[in-house]
Amino acid sequence: MDGHVTIIGAGIVGICTAISLCERGFSVRLIDRGIPGQETSFGNAGVISPWSIIPQSMPGIWKTLPGLLLDRDSPLSVRPRFWPRMIPWGLRFLRHATEEKARAASDCMEYLCGPSVDLYRRLLAGTGHEDLLAENYYIHAFRTADKASLKNLDYRIRVEKGGDLALIGPRELQTLEPGLSSDFRAAVVIKGQARARAPGQLGQVLTAKARGLGIEVVQAEVIRLSHQNGSWTIFAKGQNFTAPRVVLAAGVWSADLLRALGINLPLVAERGYHVEFAAPGVTLNHSVMDVDGKAVASSMLGGLRLAGTAEFAAIDAPPDPRKQAILTRQAKAMCPDLSTAQGSFWMGRRPSFPDSLPALGAVRGQDGLFAAFGHSHYGLMMAPKTGEVLADIISGCPANASLDALKMDRFL
Repeated sequence: MDGHVTIIGAGIVGICTAISLCERGFSVRLIDRGIPGQETSFGNAGVISPWSIIPQSMPGIWKTLPGLLLDRDSPLSVRPRFWPRMIPWGLRFLRHATEEKARAASDCMEYLCGPSVDLYRRLLAGTGHEDLLAENYYIHAFRTADKASLKNLDYRIRVEKGGDLALIGPRELQTLEPGLSSDFRAAVVIKGQARARAPGQLGQVLTAKARGLGIEVVQAEVIRLSHQNGSWTIFAKGQNFTAPRVVLAAGVWSADLLRALGINLPLVAERGYHVEFAAPGVTLNHSVMDVDGKAVASSMLGGLRLAGTAEFAAIDAPPDPRKQAILTRQAKAMCPDLSTAQGSFWMGRRPSFPDSLPALGAVRGQDGLFAAFGHSHYGLMMAPKTGEVLADIISGCPANASLDALKMDRFL
């Protein structure tokens, strides 16, 4: 059999998958319309967390949604024209808001996120950029002390799975993060974490490694797929490609390519924004989540970044300029001494399914086509293990865990 695989999508998931396949002896082509690792992968808060294993849909979330949707400064918003798609997606989302389903999703997330720090260390080894990965804590900071409790279901799940968590008060929090506002009265500290000090540069470094391994990297916009006579034709603007096996890792754009094959999926663009301040005048020692505001701040090589919001809208809808002012105010509220003079603004598109889990594995009825998309908020954490899993599947190696909950079939 031809040992070639073409991967559509050169975000962090596609890059990691390409390297894993190459290490198993496959010839790999990586196609993206843009510069590898500079789309959704570029703009996150840099958290690489083995313990980001809690789905978005949790018991009781329905109680908070009306208030969030009615608040103009809320971290959650839906563009008016998107409501016809949002309602059926949202109903599916709410059906997952039970403890049983949350725990089942968490098991899958642990499988994908758990080895993330070790796998990134391995990926970066020998590149000369090992320092892009910094060890730190993940601090969930609360303005109301009694809301911080290790008895909350999300923290209980982490502790039960072996997470090292600590509940601290304002004095300990100020010792850990002197630049953080004293308005925060308690925090849950999750240990055993890491941080990408420049997610965009991480993508660049791993792309260079991929090229060094002989992986072909092509910049082209894929518009359609077709399967005939045991081979896939990949139609791109200005050129076509053929391959016996194709991995679809194009994030939220994957849904359009599959729709042309008669496959309809509840995958939406959950758009996230960030602001980054090049001369912040304040440094965070760890990644810090403002739990009330649902945003995460991290000090990076390019300055202090605050990433957050969940805006549901069409893929190609223009960014909402109001988000920059909202996030800037939130960053200033978190870090009062922050200088916001040299600020930049960014928007990206998280590919989100209602159950917070990606689609991973062979696509039923499409011989030689494999899914690796839909990682929602967790793409940076899940990317290295996703690559390993896909490489095992395509190599014919048995998985050491059930992957049924990650199959695309769950939506078909």
